[in-house]
Order: sequence, then structure tokens, then C-alpha cells
Amino acid sequence: MNTDQHIRHSARLSVAPMMDWTDRHCRMLHRLMTREALLYTEMVTSAALVRGGAVHLLDHDVCEHPVALQLGGSNPKELAEAARMGEAAGYQEINLNVGCPSDRVQSGSFGAVLMKSPDLVAECVGEMQAAVAVEVTVKCRIGVDDQEPRDVLPAFIETVAAAGVSRFQIHARKAWLSGLSPKENRDVPPLDYDLVLAMKTAFPALHLSVNGGVTSLEQATGFLDAGMDGVMIGRSAYHQPADILCAADPVIFGTGVARDPVAVVHEMIPYIEAHMAGGGRMGQVTRHMLGLFAGQVGARAWRRTISDGVHKDTAGPELILTALAHIERGV
Repeated sequence: MNTDQHIRHSARLSVAPMMDWTDRHCRMLHRLMTREALLYTEMVTSAALVRGGAVHLLDHDVCEHPVALQLGGSNPKELAEAARMGEAAGYQEINLNVGCPSDRVQSGSFGAVLMKSPDLVAECVGEMQAAVAVEVTVKCRIGVDDQEPRDVLPAFIETVAAAGVSRFQIHARKAWLSGLSPKENRDVPPLDYDLVLAMKTAFPALHLSVNGGVTSLEQATGFLDAGMDGVMIGRSAYHQPADILCAADPVIFGTGVARDPVAVVHEMIPYIEAHMAGGGRMGQVTRHMLGLFAGQVGARAWRRTISDGVHKDTAGPELILTALAHIERGV
């Protein structure tokens, strides 16, 4: 299986790019839960890389693979250079953000506002594809503001696909560029899964993943059974990672066995020790682990023990074992 085939296989289930959440520490945790699912970076702007020289934003470990870099931008030449930098750093896919509705993103004329400019998106991805050998993909919304999604989305996909993109991740909600906050844009606009499913019927040759509101592996399996090529999960994969990711390999990919989150915690301890030995703070890693035991007896004590102790000067990996004892004792 070559790299593109491997990535497409992994894209049956992916963890959505999420600002301030899916950093390299989060991705390492998620990788210990699933060997198969595709992971994404937080959005990195092309300007930060090309004009700002912030190459540290590309830092990651080969252990995170398969992993994709998400870029934000609207300057075709700059995006091409950023994509080239991402490929050189080892990322196996370059994804263009056409879905983020934040004010900061809008002011830079990228993210969801690009749904209004499919020709520009096509130009951007064309330049990016010419610059790299890895696959270039697009994550989009079904429309923005007063656009009619049933008209806009197929036209957008057709235009961008004509430029060579054959894999899309579609957030099944509109984005409202004014009047709703980014958080509200993740909840308030209604989901239209039927439209996304219709896109798979309309474009059978494309690899399409559905995103937005998916909260369980059962729901993900339903979309795959209905014909979608992939399912992308965001907040649920972050806040209840064990529920989504620990069983992903056997349930979604038919490989391996479900991971035990307790074992994952023990496997994270050497990583935490190495991070701290390099001058990092333990809380930079443990903040992503707080939801590991969501819904289990002892979960509240697990979270409280870590949250209360992680900022103390004496805090070290033993704090994790103290917190874990609440789970193992069921209290």
C-alpha cells in the first residue's frame, strides 16, 4: 500500500483539526489509542510559515503518522510554498481550510469565507498540487450566510475537483460569518447530512468524508455503511477520546483490538518525562488527557487530581499515577 492509499484507508476515520486542541501532544495521545485513524494538525496559516518563519509550527514526531497538515490562507503562491514546507517536514497530506468562520480568519480572507470564491480555491489548490507530491485535500462547509447549500455545495465541489482535488471533508453545517461566534457556528446552524450523502451520489469518484455532530463509532459506522468514504470526528474525539478512538481500529478498520485507556496512560508517562526533560511543562500534555475516562467511575477525581496538582513545582509523572488510582479503585 503506497502513501496515498494508506492515507485514504486511514481517512475512514479521522480526528478533525481543532485550534488550541490538536497539537502534537494531543496527537501523540490519540495515536496511542488508534494506530489507523488519520490525525490532523491545528490550522497553520501560510503567512505564519512563509512570511513569519514560524517553522516550529510544523514540529511533530513520526510516531504520529499518519498525520496531515491543515493550512489556512488564500494566496496561491504562498500556500504552495507553505505546502512545500509541510511536505518537507514529513506531513503525508496537505489540507486547505475552507471552513473556519472566526473573525481573525475572515479578516485574512480565508477559511469559510472562501466558500464564496470557488475559483480562487481552485487556483490555490492547483498551485499547491504543483508544489508537492503528497495529496492536497479540502475541508469545507456546505455554504455560508444566505447561500443555498443545495446549489452552492455541488458547484463548489465541481469547481475545486476540476482543479485536481479528489478528497473533501465536508462539515455538514452552514457557517454564518456574522451574527454567530465560532463556537455557535459549531452548534447553531442545523446539520444537513442528507446533502452530504447526496454529494457522494453526485460525485461517486471523489473520496468524501462527513464531519459535524458525530458523537459515536456507531454513528460513524452508519455513515460508512450509507456510502461515505470517511467520517471526521472533532469534539467527541477530544472530550471522550476513549469512547471514539480506543475501539476505532477493530470497529472501523477491522484490525487489532480495542485499547485500554489505563494502558494508554502508562504509555504516556515516558512521553511526559521526555517532554519535561526538554524543558516543557507537564500541563501542556496532561490537559489533553483530562477526558480519558469520561463517564467512568472515578473520572471526576482523575480530572481534579491532575488539574489541582499539575501547576505545583513538585508535579511530575507520579501525579498521573495518583490520579489513575481513582480509576483503578473506581472512586
